[in-house]
This record gives sequence, structure tokens and C-alpha cells, in this order.
Amino acid sequence: MDRNTRLTQVFIGLMFAAAIAGTAWAGWKSHTLHSYYALALLALSAVTSRMKVKLPGIDGNMSVNLPFLLTAVVSLSSIEAVAIASVATAVQCWPKREAKFKPEQMVFNVSMMAFASSIASLVLKTQWLSGSAWVSGATLPVFATITLFVGQTVSVATVVAIGKGEAMHRIWWNLAHLSFPYYVVSAGVTSMIQSVSHHPGWALALAVVPVMYGIHRSYRLYFGWLVEYLRPVGMARGASAGV
Repeated sequence: MDRNTRLTQVFIGLMFAAAIAGTAWAGWKSHTLHSYYALALLALSAVTSRMKVKLPGIDGNMSVNLPFLLTAVVSLSSIEAVAIASVATAVQCWPKREAKFKPEQMVFNVSMMAFASSIASLVLKTQWLSGSAWVSGATLPVFATITLFVGQTVSVATVVAIGKGEAMHRIWWNLAHLSFPYYVVSAGVTSMIQSVSHHPGWALALAVVPVMYGIHRSYRLYFGWLVEYLRPVGMARGASAGV
């Protein structure tokens, strides 16, 4: 086992411990449950988690379930938000029949999302934010989105950088550049849902699915074009370097 592999396993272990701590905090802070609405968001986030696209240049993918995860963070208790994010991530990472199951990858991804969603819930429930007059239901998803964006991209960039032995900031910049527009769109969709009602219900949440499917198709076309565009450039650079 080389040094990078050992460091990767250590980082995954730290992320798992952070997820346990975040989940314990979420359970301690949660006093009210929203069974029906939570199950609706769980089902929708799990279904849309399979609508995913491969990120070019990075060994990872991105699904279009973020608006439902943000809605869970904003509208539900902390433990419900963590549970929904964890289950949706497990469904997203579950391999297809021909693919090999990677337990370490599953542990990292679920731990990362559990920790990020617990931190996002913590941010939204802090007294200085929840008690501010300038904060409304439509702006809360912005704070949740920023927290999830930082928590996800930094964690993924770190584990990739450790595994490949590359500069973390370069990987993070590439990941952030590819995914930032999707986070902005997801924050906008979630804000519109929250502006209609604090608990919009199954029907309104279900109406978001066609929108997210359209975004999914757009990202697949864009990333497909990007891969085809960069491939000749990469070949040309490789040939030039070999001369």
C-alpha cells in the first residue's frame, strides 16, 4: 500500500468520524419531525439522484437532486435533512450491474453529504441568522447552498488530490467551475419553492422534477461536447510533448 492510499484512507476515516459527530448533533437538535413531507422529499431526492452526469476530468459525478436536499435542510429538522441526504447519496453512488461496488467510495460520499448537510442545518439554525429580520424563506436556500457547495467541493477536491498526489486548489477550482452554475440554479429553484409556502407539499415538489430533468439533459449535452472538444487538444499536447 503506497503513501497516497494510506492518506486517502485516513481522510475517509476522518470524514466518517465527522459525519457521525454531525449526525449526533442533528439528532440532539431535532425536536419536531415532518413524516409525510420528509418521506416525499426522500422519494424525490432518491429518484432524481440517479439522474447524474459524469464530471469531465474528475473521477466523480453530479446528480440533479440538490433542490430537494436544500429544501430538506431549510424546511425539515436537522436529522431529517441528514437522513435524506445520506439515503439519496447512497442511491446515487450505488453502481450499475456491470460496475464494481467500491465500499470506500460509498463511505466517503455518504459521510461527506451527512456532514455537509448537518453543517448547513447548523448554519441555518444559528440564532444570529434565524433571528435576523433581513432573512426570509426565499433567502435561506442561499446560505444552505453556500454551505453545501463549500462542504462538498472542498471534501471531494481534497480526497482526489490526496489520491492523485496533485495540487488540491487546482482540482477544487476545476470542480467548482463545473458545478457552480448548477448550485446557483438549484438555489433559485429552492427559493421559488420556499416563497410559495414553507411546506409546499408533494405536488409542488413533484413539479420541480421536469425542471431538474431538463437541467440534467443540458449538463449531459454540455459535458459531452466538452469532452469531445478537449480530447483533440489533449492528443495534440501529448504528441507535441513526445516530440
